[in-house]
Amino acid sequence: MENSLVTRSRNKCWFVFFFLFVSWYLLLYGIDWSSVPGILTTSTYEENSIESFSPTSIPPPTPPHHENVNVSFNSNSSSINNATTIDATKNETRSREDESSSNENDIVVPDLVELEKELEPLLRKNEPKKEEKKVVKIENQGDNKGQKTCEGRYIYVAEIPSKFNEDMLKQCNLLNKWEDMCQYLVNMGLGPDLGNPQRAFSNKGWFTTNQFSLEVLFHNRMKQYDCLTNDSSIASAVFVPYYSGFDVARYLWDDFNTSMRDAGSIEVAKLLEKKPEWRTMWGRDHFMIAGRITWDFRRGIDEDTAWGNMLMLLPETQNMTILTIESSPWNRNDFAIPYPTYFHPSSDSDVFQWQNKMRRLRRRVLFSFAGAPRPQLEESIRSEIMEQCLVTRRKCRLLECKDLHNKCNKPVHVMKLFQNSIFCLQPSGDSFTRRSTFDSILAGCIPVFFTPGSMYVQYIWHLPKDYTKYSVLIPEDDVRKKKVSIENVLSKIPRSQVAAMREEVIKLIPNVVYADPRSRLETVEDAFDLAVKGVLERVDVMRKEMRQGKNTSMVFDEEYSWKYYTFGTLEKHEWDHFFLRTSKQKIFHA
Repeated sequence: MENSLVTRSRNKCWFVFFFLFVSWYLLLYGIDWSSVPGILTTSTYEENSIESFSPTSIPPPTPPHHENVNVSFNSNSSSINNATTIDATKNETRSREDESSSNENDIVVPDLVELEKELEPLLRKNEPKKEEKKVVKIENQGDNKGQKTCEGRYIYVAEIPSKFNEDMLKQCNLLNKWEDMCQYLVNMGLGPDLGNPQRAFSNKGWFTTNQFSLEVLFHNRMKQYDCLTNDSSIASAVFVPYYSGFDVARYLWDDFNTSMRDAGSIEVAKLLEKKPEWRTMWGRDHFMIAGRITWDFRRGIDEDTAWGNMLMLLPETQNMTILTIESSPWNRNDFAIPYPTYFHPSSDSDVFQWQNKMRRLRRRVLFSFAGAPRPQLEESIRSEIMEQCLVTRRKCRLLECKDLHNKCNKPVHVMKLFQNSIFCLQPSGDSFTRRSTFDSILAGCIPVFFTPGSMYVQYIWHLPKDYTKYSVLIPEDDVRKKKVSIENVLSKIPRSQVAAMREEVIKLIPNVVYADPRSRLETVEDAFDLAVKGVLERVDVMRKEMRQGKNTSMVFDEEYSWKYYTFGTLEKHEWDHFFLRTSKQKIFHA
């Protein structure tokens, strides 16, 4: 009895449940609620909002009283890439409108068309742009040096076999007999990171850079140049990425004959001569780096015992511009650019912070000298300079460089010495120039020269013409003949003038450093920028002369090149006696 009652009750419950379900279903799906006035199916609008817009459906219009439409396209919107998609969407929407007999839908049609017109510019804006083939230019958009255009600045990089550049680096242990160069080629030629020992440097941007690494460093900077082109016909200049210094350094010592030393240079010259871009100006628009001093490339006689190779004396290179760390005052095809220093900033702020640090330093020593005597050189005044320094011990500091294991080979000792000095003596050594000169400028130390050949006629693209603003010149003859006291000369310079000179030196710091090739300075021009600018201006002058049928920049007596390029004249000058040379010197260093 009880079981039958339970069974009947359970059946009634199922019947009630079934009745409620059917009623709910009819209410939800059987009645067109959109036809009931005052009721808006918000869920429909949310489900088809603009944010979920797709190519095959267009959302219903926003109610007329909403003035602002918040349009946000997701990643799928990028698939709407042409007007055909928009037309298809319009047709599909209109077909739905035709099928509806609702008065409200008739009102919606013009609103829908209006919304489509509003959305069409947005859709076009988000269309993926057709890829433009950049066959001619490899130009970095947005040059960060004052937004310059590339007109007149395009550079084409000549294609030469890798054995003349990058393949040499694979055998870096053979590049220098006296030192393993492999350690210096890391970090794109900057060398190992120095860190900041004794707080002599900044926290970043300092490396153990070898003074002969310029070819690799410059080449890596050129790869980031903002106006490269692979069309030589529009190029203002042609860069030849030949590591000539590394090439010759392998054969400078031991019993290598002249044929071995000259082979690479001759082969590169012949390759260039056969290329179509050579015929544009017959090489006058070509330039390259020679990362050693000029005398390593100017062997004047064809004898195995003579020094160097003949790179700069080849007929082809006579027309080219060769950038080297020390140029010849008596030749017209090579131009000096700064030695690589230890500082390679990666941003403008790196430069500014270092300059400010040098301004704040207290300098307790009047003058200093870092170097070694040259007893084998009769004309050297280094011994006399060191003697004067020792006599005035309280006012002069000496860092003597006796061998490869001395403190001079450790950047921290050299930089600390120069940072503590007001003046830094820079006499000639084995040749006119010294890397130490640029270390002293980097330290905010006023350089003191003893011949204009050490600086003023060398780095004409990087330094002011008025050398008295940033340096002191004491004639070497006066020192050699003991006619002058270095201490007296420097002590007599007024403090206000010293302060102005030091500020000028600190301002020159960007001009003599090479920025990190892995980054880019925004407004500051570094040594690379100024070198490229100098080349482009030189080529532009020669191009104009060729069009006019002139050749004035190539016909003057080479013996007076230093005078022509520094002062623009061949007239007599007070420095003439500094640049007299014997017939023997002319033969061995042509």
